[in-house]
Amino acid sequence: MSQRTLPDISVVVPLYNEEESLPELCAWIARVIEAQQLTYEVILVDDGSQDTSWEVVQRLSNANTAIKGIRFNRNYGKSAALHTGFQEAKGQVIITMDADLQDDPDEIPALYEMIATKHYDMVSGWKYKRFDPISKTIPTKLFNAVTRWFSGIHLHDFNCGLKAYNRRVVKSIEIYGEMHRYIPVLAKWAGYTKIGEKKVKHHPRKYGKTKFGLERFLYGFLDLLSITFVTRFKKRPMHFFGSWGVLSFFIGLSITFYLIARKLWQIFYHSAILDREVTEQPLFYLALVAIIIGVQLFLAGFLGEMITTTSARANDYIVIERTNEPNAVL
Repeated sequence: MSQRTLPDISVVVPLYNEEESLPELCAWIARVIEAQQLTYEVILVDDGSQDTSWEVVQRLSNANTAIKGIRFNRNYGKSAALHTGFQEAKGQVIITMDADLQDDPDEIPALYEMIATKHYDMVSGWKYKRFDPISKTIPTKLFNAVTRWFSGIHLHDFNCGLKAYNRRVVKSIEIYGEMHRYIPVLAKWAGYTKIGEKKVKHHPRKYGKTKFGLERFLYGFLDLLSITFVTRFKKRPMHFFGSWGVLSFFIGLSITFYLIARKLWQIFYHSAILDREVTEQPLFYLALVAIIIGVQLFLAGFLGEMITTTSARANDYIVIERTNEPNAVL
């Protein structure tokens, strides 16, 4: 690779138990990019593999200095691997792809051009013709439809691993949990609104078995609700909690005043037909609960405002080893 400070492309590949596909994938990536006479780096993030994937990564890194390896002490998930890869990436354009050879490295030049020449902030791949079982494709279609509705971003395939980013985008966002599915959403809410889409080739899995599980979509939907809330109210939690708190408090107080006023009116003008005592009416206790909830929500907003000014979310995953840095202490 050229000695330039910043390579043209960084390819970030999260992997988990992909020992068989890695040599073919890295050779394919190198062949495609070198044919374009671009400088590059390939960052392989081993997410706690239990096979010999890390030994393969070390061999590949020793054979090609453009290949870098990062290894976690255990399996933290794809989002953690991507976040670490993004932090490490030095390229002007960052491209992500899965390690299972289902994403096609031949798409890299076109994705690079869309970022470098057409100045997209990010480009998401669209696996127009998929080679996945129906148990995966149907939940994926539902997931994509819900995400489009929530985010207002009209992409066909949010979950495609093949994506391209302008460098400044990946340096501006933080992903965790199952947030890798929502990087376009995070990018949009961070102010990067020029988001494109490209139809990409998708191949059947050649080696190993899928890591897909239906529980990931459950976690994904929960994370969608989480980022919707956090992104909109992270810097102003009082706007959310305070608004609902004031509304609840006002409703409870209004009901209480109504019950008291009604009781006083009956005492002064209809003394012969007295209603039950205010404290004996179910509506009074509903009002009391609304007041208490209102106060609690307001306090939650106040505490949230204090927390956001003094703390930041910390990533709790641990890198235990890197290639090309044998004496590094991590």
